[in-house]
Amino acid sequence: MSTPTTSPKLDQSDERLQQSQGLRGALQVFVRSVRAGDVGALPVVVGLLVIGTIFQVLNPVFLSSGNLVNLILDSSAVGVISLGIVCVLLVGEIDLSVGSVSGFSAAVMAVLFVRQDWNWVLAVLLACLVACSIGLLYGILLTKFGMPSFVASLSGLLAFLGLQLAILGDQGSVNLPFDSTLVSFAQLEFVPPWLSYVLGAVAALALFLAGYETMLRRRRANLSASSLNLLVIRSVVLLVALELLFWYLNQDRGVGWMVVFFVVLVLALHYAITRTRWGRSLLAVGGNAEAARRSGINVRNVYLSAFVLCSLLACIGGLLAAGRLASANLSSGTGDVNLNAIAAAVIGGTSFAGGIGTIWGTLVGALIIGVINNGLDLLNVSPFSQQVVKGVIIVIAIIIDERKNR
Repeated sequence: MSTPTTSPKLDQSDERLQQSQGLRGALQVFVRSVRAGDVGALPVVVGLLVIGTIFQVLNPVFLSSGNLVNLILDSSAVGVISLGIVCVLLVGEIDLSVGSVSGFSAAVMAVLFVRQDWNWVLAVLLACLVACSIGLLYGILLTKFGMPSFVASLSGLLAFLGLQLAILGDQGSVNLPFDSTLVSFAQLEFVPPWLSYVLGAVAALALFLAGYETMLRRRRANLSASSLNLLVIRSVVLLVALELLFWYLNQDRGVGWMVVFFVVLVLALHYAITRTRWGRSLLAVGGNAEAARRSGINVRNVYLSAFVLCSLLACIGGLLAAGRLASANLSSGTGDVNLNAIAAAVIGGTSFAGGIGTIWGTLVGALIIGVINNGLDLLNVSPFSQQVVKGVIIVIAIIIDERKNR
C-alpha cells in the first residue's frame, strides 16, 4: 500500500482539469490514469461484479437478501485471517499455517470454555496469547536462526494440526452453547436498521474528511492533490451504495455485528499501515530490508510484529469461524482455509515480492472468495472443481498484479 508521502498520482494539469470541469474533469482524469496503468483496485471490484452477475444468472437465489447476509458473515471470518496474511506479505514473507493456527486456537478456546468451564473471556484471551506466541516463534526462527518463513510455517501447519487433534481428543468436536456470547455474536447479533443507515452516512463522511485532510496536507507541501469536487463525488457515491446495500440487507436480518467488527479491523490496520511509523517501516522492510536497516529501522522488530499480528488475526478469525459453526472440531482451520486467506490477500493486490499491498483490496478479495464459495455451493459444484476454480483465479490475480506493477 502506498504511503501518503509517495509521488502524486495527479499532475498539475489533471488537478486543474478536475477543478475547472467538475464531474466531467474527474471522469477524464480517471480514464487517463487507467490508461496509464494506475488501475488501483478497479480490477478487483470489476471482478467481484462480474462473478456476482454470473452466479445470479445461474442461480436467482444468489443475490437474495438472505443469502447475501450469510455470504458477508462467512466472508468476515476469512477476511480477518487475510488481514494477517497481508502483514507478512508486506515484509516479503509468508505464513502457510494460518489455517492450522485458527483451528488450533478455536480448539483451545472451546476446550477451556466448555470442558474446563472457564469464563469465555479468559478462554479467548488465552487462545490469543497462544497464537501470539506462535507468531513470535516464527519471527525468532526467521531473524535469529535464518529459517525461511516458508519452511517454519509449513512445519507449524503440521505441528499445530496435530496439537489440535490431541486437544480435541477422541470426540473430535466441542459444541459451543448456542446462548454463549461468541455464538450469539457470530450468528444472531445484527445492527438495528436505523443504526446501519447512520453507519453508512458516517462512513461516507469519514471518507470525505480523510480525503480533505490529505488534500490540504499535500497542497501545503506543494504537491498535486485531488480536487474538492472529486472528493464530494466519491463520498456521495459511497453513501448511496452503502445505503442501498444496507436497505437490501435489512429486508432479511440486516448487517451482522461481526461484519462491523471486521470493517473496524480493516480501518484500524489501514490507518496503522498508512499513517504510522510502524506501517512505514513495514513497507520499507518489504521493499528492501537492507536499505531499511541502514536507514535506522529495527528490521528484526518489524518482522516479529508482522508474524505476531498475523497469528493473532488468524486466531481471531478462527474464533469467529467457530462461532459461526457453534463448534470447534477436527475440520476447523483445515481444508481450504489457508488457500482462501492467501487468495483473498493476493486477489486484493498484495504482492508476494513485499512492500506492496492494500487493506481495502483485501476486503474486496475476501468478498470475492466468499462469493465464489457461496455461488459454487448453490450450484452444487464438487469440491474438486471448486479448488480448480480458485487456483485459476489466483493465477489470474497474480498475472494482473505483475502487469500492473510493470
